[in-house]
Amino acid sequence: MTGLVIKDLSAGYRRHSVIDALTLPRLQPGEVTMLLGPNGCGKSTLLRAVAGLNNARGEAWLNAKNLLSLSCADRAKEVVYLPQTLPSGVHLQVLESVLAARRASGGRSMKEDRAQALSLLASLDIAGLAMCYLDALSGGQAQRVGLAQALIRSPSLLLLDEPLSALDLKYQLQVMDIIQRETRARRMVTLMVVHDINLALRHGGQVLMMKDGRLAASGSPQAVITPENLARVYGVRARVERCSQGQPQVIVDGMLA
Repeated sequence: MTGLVIKDLSAGYRRHSVIDALTLPRLQPGEVTMLLGPNGCGKSTLLRAVAGLNNARGEAWLNAKNLLSLSCADRAKEVVYLPQTLPSGVHLQVLESVLAARRASGGRSMKEDRAQALSLLASLDIAGLAMCYLDALSGGQAQRVGLAQALIRSPSLLLLDEPLSALDLKYQLQVMDIIQRETRARRMVTLMVVHDINLALRHGGQVLMMKDGRLAASGSPQAVITPENLARVYGVRARVERCSQGQPQVIVDGMLA
């Protein structure tokens, strides 16, 4: 059994349940799955629960391993979670932080690890920041460094919470291309939260849409991102139309009464 399978997963916080008996379709290796839904519907809670950062009950199987039964150390070998923002006040150089992430997952020789880290920074267009300190970076720069720290650990499951939110248009496309390329090359399962519905429509392999802690829709981008689902989940009047180049796009006309 390959990929990620989630069955009857319930998760939340000490006095507040967010997700109740959530079951998802299998998430396949080598494919980027986009997770959509309004604020507070449980997207981040789901990622944190699978990563072991929230209390959870149920089943979360990754390549025949039950993640919920693994120790923190064993789960960290399989799963990497990248939050929306890196911890503040960390006074490490960028290259040093990426090498530390590599060593946390085992690492090889210092020479090999350094070469891999520099190559990864270059692919993210931040090689020039290698000697800069984390606490001096912009939000967009920090997000790309965080992605480098995640990818260098070579996880089987990559969980990304809005990894494009602080990036300008050029870097959104660049980083999205890198996420898709690395997911395919490494045969990872990648699950990422996004708010940009048009980005999910054009770049998602599989799309999951959540509402109130439950799965509202799943399938291909075109099957999930429809006027009916957008009305039911987001409460908006919207159309999905083709642009002059034939690409689908969502146009929101207004809120439902």
